Amino acid sequence: MTVAIILAVGLIVIGEKAAGKGLVLGALFSVINFVLIGLTLPRTVGHGKRASILISLVSLLLRYTLLAIPLILAIKLDPLNLITVLIGIFMIQLMILLDHLPIPLGQTRVRQKQVRQKRASS
Repeated sequence: MTVAIILAVGLIVIGEKAAGKGLVLGALFSVINFVLIGLTLPRTVGHGKRASILISLVSLLLRYTLLAIPLILAIKLDPLNLITVLIGIFMIQLMILLDHLPIPLGQTRVRQKQVRQKRASS
């Protein structure tokens, strides 16, 4: 979400307000979707097969409906850019993929490498 906000501010500064708003809107709904996944996943465990399937199906339908809201708003409203709403919706997935690239992009990777080296030397 932080990356989306930084990019959105940059877009707004260069005069692309619709793109900035779309990016924030998409990222916000992406975060809500991700939180809902985390909340409903444990509820599927420990139930019978039918109950688990039903819970999963209802959760999926609700999350798809939730993700449709920013898309419909972007189509209907001019102050939102559809492309940046789509990018925002996939922002969490993009950050997860970037985090797992073999190229160290941030402090997290540097810290993980230090921990691995420490374990190897022990």
